[in-house]
Amino acid sequence: MMQQILDILQNFFSHPCFNIIGGISTLLAISVVFTSIFLAIKGCLPVWYRLGIGLTRTEIAIFASSQFENLKGILIDSKIFREKNLLRINDSDLKKAEGKAIFLVHWKDYQKHLNEILLIKKDSTTLIVYAPQEEGFIDSESMKIINRQRNTIIVNFRGRLLNDIFVSLMTTSCKGNT
Repeated sequence: MMQQILDILQNFFSHPCFNIIGGISTLLAISVVFTSIFLAIKGCLPVWYRLGIGLTRTEIAIFASSQFENLKGILIDSKIFREKNLLRINDSDLKKAEGKAIFLVHWKDYQKHLNEILLIKKDSTTLIVYAPQEEGFIDSESMKIINRQRNTIIVNFRGRLLNDIFVSLMTTSCKGNT
């Protein structure tokens, strides 16, 4: 009895219609797999490449006096950034930062130099202003000035600071800034 049921099922599913449907389904599955792989490579590889270039070549100009060692420590301790890519900028040699891809400005130390920093900042340069709230707030006029610039970020927390620098590397490194 069981053998007869199996024979009936085998005869039913060996019909040419099922062979055609099975072949078409197999071709669709294979094309979906290859298309998915192609799209993943096309979408992810350029971002990974830019991030790799950014992590190895991009120099970060740090405008800080009292907090330089602290900010440098945050970046190096993350094991994402190299010490040789971190450049200390003093208020006497602001022009030294010209051409760097990322400006990290400690607000309390460099609020008086905002206009000078913006003069040497290019549109493709990312400006990250680190302004912890316990050190005071950025006045509204300075906020307006910063907001009018391209690629500017205001950060109040250390964890967010790392994230914003990391994401900025993907966008600035593809523009040839090293």
